[in-house]
Amino acid sequence: MIAGWRDRGLTRAVVVEPARAAVAALGLPPSVVVVDDAVAVPAEFKPDIVVLAVKPQVMDTVVPPYRRFADGGAQIVSIAAGKTLAYLARQLGDGAAVIRVMPNLPASIGRGISVAVANARTPTGGRDLAEMLLAACGEVAWVEDEALLDPVTALSGGGPAYVFLLAEVLAEAGVACGLPPTLARRLARVTVAGSGELIRESTEAVETLRQNVSSPGGTTLEALKVLMAADGIQPIFSRALAAAARRSRELSGG
Repeated sequence: MIAGWRDRGLTRAVVVEPARAAVAALGLPPSVVVVDDAVAVPAEFKPDIVVLAVKPQVMDTVVPPYRRFADGGAQIVSIAAGKTLAYLARQLGDGAAVIRVMPNLPASIGRGISVAVANARTPTGGRDLAEMLLAACGEVAWVEDEALLDPVTALSGGGPAYVFLLAEVLAEAGVACGLPPTLARRLARVTVAGSGELIRESTEAVETLRQNVSSPGGTTLEALKVLMAADGIQPIFSRALAAAARRSRELSGG
């Protein structure tokens, strides 16, 4: 996300990151201050927005020092899976303006999608500022029902891993059919990447794109008969996303 903001002209910010080498590799301008801990943020720095990009498992210890910024009127944006608006209010104060966001990994190349929900304390300006930052990393969608972030986490949050797995299993299936492993991996990687780009560029529905590849009586249709059978890929993905959404609720204690 920082890389996306850098490319959009980020000039003034404080980054809290113990692993300074990772931040240094991003080539941020000298005006962006990097510190190891929230307590080291310069006292004169009065942020308009604070982005909490940390693992949900460490939120209890990481978040409390940021209450002083929330008390000072900063918009708080959290991307921690499962950590609810109510949880963040307990950590930051009932008056905190908080937005929960679920981005996904393609945000690192500006092709992500982030889904956000704001609490009642968030002003219009806070939403606009958050959207401007999130849009630097891809598309942005808003929901009013916070509970929807659990299935969002399951679908788009974890979705890149499922696509990567698809490339893996395609390659393995190709090897099983007799292809050399190196060629099978290359075919799978380029096919998955190219198909994703075609979805992005095309105005046609994905169902139409699939049908365009499926000639009656052809080889692709034979494969789709297996994948689209009653025990095929749909029930597997339905169970997988349900498991991920359930885990998201567990992380929130709900």
